[in-house]
Amino acid sequence: LDEAAYQRFNEIFEREVAVFFVATGTAANSLSLTAYNKSGGISFCHRESHVIEDECGAPEYFTGGSRLYAVDGALGKIDPNKLDRAVDRFAAEIVHSGRPMAVSITQSTEVGTIYTLNEIARISAIAKHHKLPLHMDGARFANALVALETTPAEMTWKAGIDILSFGGTKNGCWCAEAIVLFDLDRARELAFLRKRAAQLFSKSRFIAAQFEAYFTDDLWLDTARHANAMAARLAALIEDSPSARLAWLPQANEV
Repeated sequence: LDEAAYQRFNEIFEREVAVFFVATGTAANSLSLTAYNKSGGISFCHRESHVIEDECGAPEYFTGGSRLYAVDGALGKIDPNKLDRAVDRFAAEIVHSGRPMAVSITQSTEVGTIYTLNEIARISAIAKHHKLPLHMDGARFANALVALETTPAEMTWKAGIDILSFGGTKNGCWCAEAIVLFDLDRARELAFLRKRAAQLFSKSRFIAAQFEAYFTDDLWLDTARHANAMAARLAALIEDSPSARLAWLPQANEV
């Protein structure tokens, strides 16, 4: 079952990828950033991102003290110019300040908005200019995918993503997340990191079986479309209400 699921991921992403099943999105994000860890490392993310706001310091814990640096941007998305300036602050790698390690974006964001493919590519270009890997927290990957009407390949490695936290739990799975690694040179290191983090399941077929069902007949895309439609319906009701207003216009399944 595991091998069949790995092959499905290869097909979906239109290339060979390394897949690591884990139990939670927090584990996926933390291990993804740890795969690129440096002593004194700094990972750059949006101020409202899940990794910095809702994971209780897990990425810092997994990396042994590397820190997260908040970058501002409208609509829950990193502003590319502010990202560039933030990384520049640490480009000299002064021992007292730390050194850049990675960039992380959330797709869809924590406020229900979505990075366009061009926006992802722009952030990737900045990350690559600074020789940094780009991580995508895809807890709601399917919701963003169907909203953009694009392909998994176009929204990830073709746009410059190096490593992805592929979410299943927020779209119908139970305890099923995956780290999808496009930078295959990191695969062996990540295998050891997953084991040390107690995320290597002895019966991983129970996660693989979920993903097998998830992908069959595009179920994952259908459930994402339904969730997005229900969010849009709720948003419309709020807009019509005299006692409430929308903080952001939802593009995925968060209101």
